Amino acid sequence: MPDSRASAVTFRPATRDDLPRVVELIADDAVAAARTGSFGPAHVAGFEAIEASPNDELVVAELDGSVVGVMQLTFVPGISRNGATRLLVEAVRVDAALRGRGLGRALMEHAHERGRERGCVMAQLTSDKQRPDAHRFYRSLGYAQSHEGFKLPL
Repeated sequence: MPDSRASAVTFRPATRDDLPRVVELIADDAVAAARTGSFGPAHVAGFEAIEASPNDELVVAELDGSVVGVMQLTFVPGISRNGATRLLVEAVRVDAALRGRGLGRALMEHAHERGRERGCVMAQLTSDKQRPDAHRFYRSLGYAQSHEGFKLPL
């Protein structure tokens, strides 16, 4: 059930000082723990690349002064769809103790707002097949499972 505290959440660009908490949030489940690892130099390098890119944002959600959520937004210019720019939403996480209270919905609403501000015509994301709760959540926001995703480790 949504919590009125979700309306008190604020969003801001992540800072270098937020990184240990960001990594903790992203790695806080069995699916992501092994591929995210423990906070270290690779995360700092990734953060620096995001920070330097005009088409990437690492956003944190704060509640009562604590980072309780994170997501990465990438604005992807394109040729298809008449030269449309797409919003790619990645690494969406809400503190496990606060899930089900509307914070994820607020995070995604912020993502969509940023996409509209940047002229995006659509938002897209991927979600691991092992996350049925996340799939229900994204469908509740109006996302359609319209494509089959493919990945290849390089």
